[in-house]
Amino acid sequence: MTVSLHEARPAGRHAAVPTGSLFRRVYAPRVCDALAYSMATYAMPLVVLATTGSASLTGLAFALEWIPRVAAFSFAGALVDRSGAAIVCFIASLVRALLVAGAGFVLTVLPRGTAETAAVMALAAVTGALTQFSFIANEAVGAIVSRRTEGQSHKVQSVLIGIDQSATLVGPALGGVLLLTGPTRMLACLSVLSFLSAGLALQTPPTPLRAGGPDGRKASGGMREGWETLRSLPSLRRLVAGLACSNLALGLLQSASPILVEGRFGRSPAAVGTLWSAAAAATLIAVVCCRFALNRLGLWGIGVISATVAAAACLAVPAAASYAGYTALVALFMAADGGLTVVLRTLRSLIIPPAAFGTTLSLTILLLLVPFPVAGIVLALTPPSYLTDVLGACAVLQALTLLVTFVRLRKDPVLRATAARPIRGS
Repeated sequence: MTVSLHEARPAGRHAAVPTGSLFRRVYAPRVCDALAYSMATYAMPLVVLATTGSASLTGLAFALEWIPRVAAFSFAGALVDRSGAAIVCFIASLVRALLVAGAGFVLTVLPRGTAETAAVMALAAVTGALTQFSFIANEAVGAIVSRRTEGQSHKVQSVLIGIDQSATLVGPALGGVLLLTGPTRMLACLSVLSFLSAGLALQTPPTPLRAGGPDGRKASGGMREGWETLRSLPSLRRLVAGLACSNLALGLLQSASPILVEGRFGRSPAAVGTLWSAAAAATLIAVVCCRFALNRLGLWGIGVISATVAAAACLAVPAAASYAGYTALVALFMAADGGLTVVLRTLRSLIIPPAAFGTTLSLTILLLLVPFPVAGIVLALTPPSYLTDVLGACAVLQALTLLVTFVRLRKDPVLRATAARPIRGS
């Protein structure tokens, strides 16, 4: 499927580099929303645990938080394409702020029991869906600005990834500290961040709107439209397939790490947190390095280096003899995965038609998320004595997939051209 003329020519306001600074109109809104996203994702289950005292309800709340998120992907992407990212982010953030503020007040007056439990469970589900809308909207803004920033798209994307990774470090820690004084203060902080995100969303640059068809009707959008767009972009399709397989290895490492750290290396559960903090820090460093290296090596060069390091680290993980060695290998794997993410997000911002960005973005995120529940199922079906063997097999599959992906992409003009000259968005 190729994007027809009426689809390629956006309706309404055209995207452009913002007249103000990138920090004020792109990065600052992203910081507030990323912190709110991180707190809603990681700290909301802690609110459930603090209010209910039930581990099973905490797990259920985590599932209830993610089910609406996955369900919201298709609708959120289509809505961004039809209405624009700024208004979608504003409304989603404002509703989230009001609901969280209201829930914080309700929890102070409700007695402990069924009503309180129902309130926090419903809050987890609704904030999960609303957070996904604001995330898709901010991704669309970042991609449009990348496209219009004169060959510097990888720099914009590396900053955005750095913001997301920093929020992943700060958000859960901030939520945990605030929860020590009670759920109300944590919810108040999340509400304030959401209000800030809503206010800042209004100053973000406009994104193209999906135009009507030749007969005057609106294009339908949705997952079918996203799938047709993805099929028309072979380089993006191949890269998503390769990274989806890599995410299977990542998901298996994430879900198996508590078992390995506690059972194999005899460390406490706190050591698992230290492991992922080290991995997040390594990812930040890798993203900063990629920002400068991409000017010289291009997307394909950075992708090949990152894929090689990721595959080598993953292949070595099953043979790790100590906790320190295991932590170093996982951090190396995550750093390389950060490099691959820069390549994916830069390519995505360059080649997806602007008026179909929301739906195609939603589809690519779904494809990249599917391996994580698959990894959980694999872990659940694997006896502990065979866990190392399964990790090794998954690492071999990842290495082969990434090898095939970048061999097939070695002559792709978009991935190759960025090293020598800028690729300008259409």
